[in-house]
Amino acid sequence: MSQTRKQNSSNGETKPRTSFVNKFFRGSKLTNSKAGSRKETNDLETTNFQPSNDAKETTTLDTVALLPLLPDLETLDISWNDFVSGTLRSITQQMHLVSKLKILRLGSCRLTTDDVRALGEALEAIPELEELSLSWNSRVGGNLPLILQKFQKGSKIHTLELVDCDLTSEDGTFVGDLLPMMQNLEVLDLSINRNIGASLNSIAQGLRSTSNLKVLKLHSCGLSQDSVRLLDAAFRYLCELKNLDLSCNKELGGGFEDSSAQLAALEHLEVLDLHQCSLTAADVASLTQVIPLLSSLQELDLSANRKMGSSSENLLSRLRFLPALRSLLVNGCALESETFAALAEASAYLPALEIVDLSWNKCVGGNLKLLLEMLKFLAALRVLRLSSCALVTEDVALLASVIQAGHLAKLQKLDLSYNDSICDAGWAIFCQNVGFLKELSELDISLRPSTSRDCGRWFRHLLRAVSKLSKITEIGMKRWILPTSQEEELEHFQQDHRGSIHFDLGEGQ
Repeated sequence: MSQTRKQNSSNGETKPRTSFVNKFFRGSKLTNSKAGSRKETNDLETTNFQPSNDAKETTTLDTVALLPLLPDLETLDISWNDFVSGTLRSITQQMHLVSKLKILRLGSCRLTTDDVRALGEALEAIPELEELSLSWNSRVGGNLPLILQKFQKGSKIHTLELVDCDLTSEDGTFVGDLLPMMQNLEVLDLSINRNIGASLNSIAQGLRSTSNLKVLKLHSCGLSQDSVRLLDAAFRYLCELKNLDLSCNKELGGGFEDSSAQLAALEHLEVLDLHQCSLTAADVASLTQVIPLLSSLQELDLSANRKMGSSSENLLSRLRFLPALRSLLVNGCALESETFAALAEASAYLPALEIVDLSWNKCVGGNLKLLLEMLKFLAALRVLRLSSCALVTEDVALLASVIQAGHLAKLQKLDLSYNDSICDAGWAIFCQNVGFLKELSELDISLRPSTSRDCGRWFRHLLRAVSKLSKITEIGMKRWILPTSQEEELEHFQQDHRGSIHFDLGEGQ
């Protein structure tokens, strides 16, 4: 293959430009789709390759030249590559040469309408296709039938990702009509397409034919209260569903009051994400009857639902019936003392819990002892976030004693940021004991954006403690002001540790 030559302005010499093919083979991840099954590689990935404008045409030609060399190719991932924009037809015309292709990813390639049309024509040439990702291509919206209209009943597609594609209501209706043709579908992600809420009736009807579906993501799709009723009617047909994401649909609030019964039928559900859905007290009361029945649930996100704070005591108390729960996010839920106490008590029955986020719940401040008593039973805890919880000195002193006793031995990330009421004595006690967290990799004790404060003598204790932590890489200390002597201590510390630990002091220092 011929290579263009470019004049080197600094020394007058000419040198060959490295072709995309060479960069592709040199920088790509090459793996067997079935490790060890055969000698040749069948998966090629090259993402985020950005050639200059004058090299764009050459790059496309190189890509076209590459395909005939890979007749057994099963995975082609050229996501996040601007060179694809407007040139995809040249590539798709060679798709018949890679007819064994199973995975095609074209995320964020700035596809044009002609690219979309060319892709639709090419899909017939790759009948073995199982995964198609077109996320973050706005021109897919309004043109979805051009791509998928030739899908036949019995299609082998099991993953379809159309995140942030600017899908229209008509596209949503088309998806609903198409779903019965995709009986092997296991993953459907239509997130961040705010117009498809109007066509959810069609989508919900189509979902009744996808009994193998395991992942359904409708994050930020303009869903309404009525959407819950429509989806609830479809849940009885989705017995294999493991991951359900309805988050960031603010008009959903109030929809669960009379339409959550079938949610309990999802006996294999492992992930339920309802964050920022404006859940009402009536929603919480209804979900209280359902969520504890989801015995396989591992991840529950109810965060940023501020109206549930005073009405969630029974729900949080009944989480004790979810022994497999690994992640619980209730940050920004305006919890009250009674609801926090109920959660603290229930946590003692959740031995698998690894991630807890209680941030932005002011009731935690002064009451952390309730949770800390239960943390003794949470041997698996890896992430604890208590940002902006109005913690006081007594809270961190108690936390230090729990750390010293070895009850948080597996903790990897600890967020205590935006708790400005803790005095220097409290930080000193904490820093003297943080060295017992041998698995810790991230610690954040930053102050609020509106606040700044001089670092106390505890900073020396912090340096001494983290010097013993082999896995720590990040310490957030935004808006803490270091006097000259402490700046020098930090500089010497960084030299001794070769900068392996990043101290984030913000823009001021």
